[in-house]
Amino acid sequence: MGRMHEKILFIELFQSFAQYRNPFTFYYAQTYPLPPKSTVIGMLQNACNDWYGADWWDLKVSIHGGFESFFWNYQTLIKGDTEIDESGGLFNKKLPLYGEGVRAQRTPVYQQELFNGHLYIFLRGNEELIDKAKENFQKPKKVFSLGRSEDVVFIKDVKLVEAPKPIKAEGDLKLTFPTYILRRIKQGTQEINFPIKNKKYPTYSIPIKITFKNNGQTVRHKAEITKNTEREVEFASVIYSGYDYSIILDEGSSLNVEVYSIGDKKIRIIGAESSKDQFGWL
Repeated sequence: MGRMHEKILFIELFQSFAQYRNPFTFYYAQTYPLPPKSTVIGMLQNACNDWYGADWWDLKVSIHGGFESFFWNYQTLIKGDTEIDESGGLFNKKLPLYGEGVRAQRTPVYQQELFNGHLYIFLRGNEELIDKAKENFQKPKKVFSLGRSEDVVFIKDVKLVEAPKPIKAEGDLKLTFPTYILRRIKQGTQEINFPIKNKKYPTYSIPIKITFKNNGQTVRHKAEITKNTEREVEFASVIYSGYDYSIILDEGSSLNVEVYSIGDKKIRIIGAESSKDQFGWL
């Protein structure tokens, strides 16, 4: 069987405010510096009215950009038991939370939020999915958000791009914008670590895939969600390059790099479609 034809879609977004909640923080709500893959795919599913479509997770995603600053917002969260009504929505059943007489909890929490962000997102994969995403972003039928429902995005550019001929990078790898880099990738039965010499960069465990299951069967529609539905999350360990755009590689190491010309910007993605060292594609 021949290889399925792939396309690459470039999307440029602006966000005034955003929070991409790090689930590993408990006493305050820290945000990831860039949206994880799962958040980007969730936006695509919503844009295309395919909220539980499994095929979207097969797309490769490369995420670049940054925010001007961050700030802390003090919010009160209301926690309590919930049930799902006949329409598939959640409502508070006013059941005890921790014991008799305790029916809800109002918890003040510090929320870390990002301010004024420019995001450059590349999607690579099945041409039918890419064409569907392109159509819905070029002619949106709703307001899109990335992160929380209130984290509205403004679409600045959407277009198909061609994969450039990869170049070989040795010693000093220069990036254009902050990005996520996979710490390790699989090549057959082996795991290959990203050959970084200066290990000063922060690392995160980010969600890259989220599925909902009933008795082991993947949920395909919102109406299938019940209180017994299980949420399964797959994580990947990534390096966040930050605003230090020059990464020193291990001595003797080299990587394939694709340089995409987007207007007056040149955005570099580590790893080419024809190569196996795709550290920049999640």
